[in-house]
Amino acid sequence: MIDERPGRTTETRVVRYDGSEQHEAFDAVTTEEPLEIRLVAADVTRTLAVTMRTPGNDFELATGFVTGESIVRSRDEIEQVSYCIDPAIDPTQRYNIVNVALRSSSVPDVARLERHFTMNSSCGVCGRANLEALRDLGIAKLDDAVRVPIATIYALSDRMAQSQRVFATTGGLHAAALFAANGEPLVVREDVGRHNAFDKIVGWAQMNARLPLHSTIVLVSGRASYEIVQKATVARIPVVAAVSAPSSLAVDLAREFNITLIGFVRGARANVYSAPERITA
Repeated sequence: MIDERPGRTTETRVVRYDGSEQHEAFDAVTTEEPLEIRLVAADVTRTLAVTMRTPGNDFELATGFVTGESIVRSRDEIEQVSYCIDPAIDPTQRYNIVNVALRSSSVPDVARLERHFTMNSSCGVCGRANLEALRDLGIAKLDDAVRVPIATIYALSDRMAQSQRVFATTGGLHAAALFAANGEPLVVREDVGRHNAFDKIVGWAQMNARLPLHSTIVLVSGRASYEIVQKATVARIPVVAAVSAPSSLAVDLAREFNITLIGFVRGARANVYSAPERITA
């Protein structure tokens, strides 16, 4: 059978202009495909979400999503993560469905998520009612005592860029990068959606028994949304930095759960919006 797995980039024909001259050429654009995440337990299968993503690290994405939503707390709760092998599925879509099989005797009740079923690539899963949801799940404030020099924060963007291979080709991807407190890169993931890139990092950590992510820093391209800070809170990442601005709800959540939130990390400048004691001069 022909492998129909979509790639991370897609070649497309373009008309390229250089001043008043034009010529036909080919260009690489970022692939955007739907990924359906399904929960499987006790012979019951339920669709959890559909997200628009860049193919690659799909198992990490699905694992990170179920972890970030506190559907699973440890990798021991996951029996297997796999693509759908149902012969009734169109072969072109087989790699766009990931099954997360749980060891549970029943599929968890996910109605509490209060989410839209379909997520687009820019805004993440929307519709969380309020900050009480994390408290209801028993998520506590972070008491991580890590200290990070501001010079380390300034260096993160260049270090992340060095690993953005697909972005270098297409110019059309977000990234999330996880660092140790000394600025050492641990893992970098790219995706058309920054929340997907973040989920891939959390999924990597879950699959490699690295959770909770104490004394770490995460940097995201673009803005820092509520979803990003929420995922960091669950993964226990004490420092969240973004190349662009945070949203007001992201700031509220960071202050509520004692996350150090940093925005506008560009060159030798940055704004610290919460828990500034973790950043040293």
